[in-house]
Amino acid sequence: MKAVRLHAYHQMPVVEEVPDPVVSGPLDVVIKVGGAGVCRTDLHVMEGQWAAAMGVGLPYTLGHENAGWVHEVGSAVTNVAVGDTVILHPTPTCGLCRACRAGQDMHCSQSTFPGLNTDGGMAEYLLTSARACVKLDATTRPEDVAALADAGITAYHAVRKAVPLLYPGTTCVLIGAGGLGHIGIQCLLALTSTRVVVVDANPDALKLAEQLGAHETVLAGESSVDTVKDLTDGEGAEVVLDFVAEQGAEQAGFAMTRPGGSYFVIGYGGTLTVPTLDIISTERNIVGNIVGTYNELAELMVLAQSGKVTLHTRTYPLAQAQDALRDLDAGLVRGRAILVP
Repeated sequence: MKAVRLHAYHQMPVVEEVPDPVVSGPLDVVIKVGGAGVCRTDLHVMEGQWAAAMGVGLPYTLGHENAGWVHEVGSAVTNVAVGDTVILHPTPTCGLCRACRAGQDMHCSQSTFPGLNTDGGMAEYLLTSARACVKLDATTRPEDVAALADAGITAYHAVRKAVPLLYPGTTCVLIGAGGLGHIGIQCLLALTSTRVVVVDANPDALKLAEQLGAHETVLAGESSVDTVKDLTDGEGAEVVLDFVAEQGAEQAGFAMTRPGGSYFVIGYGGTLTVPTLDIISTERNIVGNIVGTYNELAELMVLAQSGKVTLHTRTYPLAQAQDALRDLDAGLVRGRAILVP
């Protein structure tokens, strides 16, 4: 089969032939990939930012946002059958460790992360597990939902954690209306009655935010913190969801958070520098976020299949993976780029 393989850090991956994956364990599932999301994390992987954390050996196949059709199943698989349309939770998990038992399966001590530490889904086929498969309506096109597998549940996970803080009359600032952020906007509007203020450096992204229902938009820059303060009676927002968290957005995001508020870090790449006195004197919270749980993916798919959350996508054939990655890096992709084998 054809797969997008990374051979060296700081270089583009290449499309090449590799052996098809095969079922070897009783809970194994092989998916015929119908759509694989192209994520900024893939760019970070290519830069070597995940090398130490994941300890992966090169070369390997990228792609951690995957949906498709069940192609082959192991002997003990009962939740899906050959031909089913599925979206995959990005981390196949054990189901037995403390984290899994507590419903925090993204922290499973035995999990793998296809596309980060094992072969991913930028390929014609992908090996995963029955525990990762969320069955979808047969009419769903995998390319339309693939990015919800990671970008979607990462955004949904952060919003769901913030819901108790976003009662009517509150303001939530969302920084970055791109691949994750445009999903976050829709999740906020679906789950809360908060006022949504979107901050982005790209006017086109702000237009998309307005189309999705954002109540206010702010062009990122030197005056954006002051603008947010002006919109919130000088206080700042109860919650800031930072889908950028690099190149200065992280400092601005914390500054936009009101006393007693919470700054949620979803994007990454920058360094937040805050005097500890500023944290204790204002009682502002800094909340980390990673990919959501299996149940959160299932919940998000309910919103998606009811039309309350939709992905804005641009598709590329698998052979044009390098073009997709370059376009993403250059800021030319509104919403999500999707590879279609």
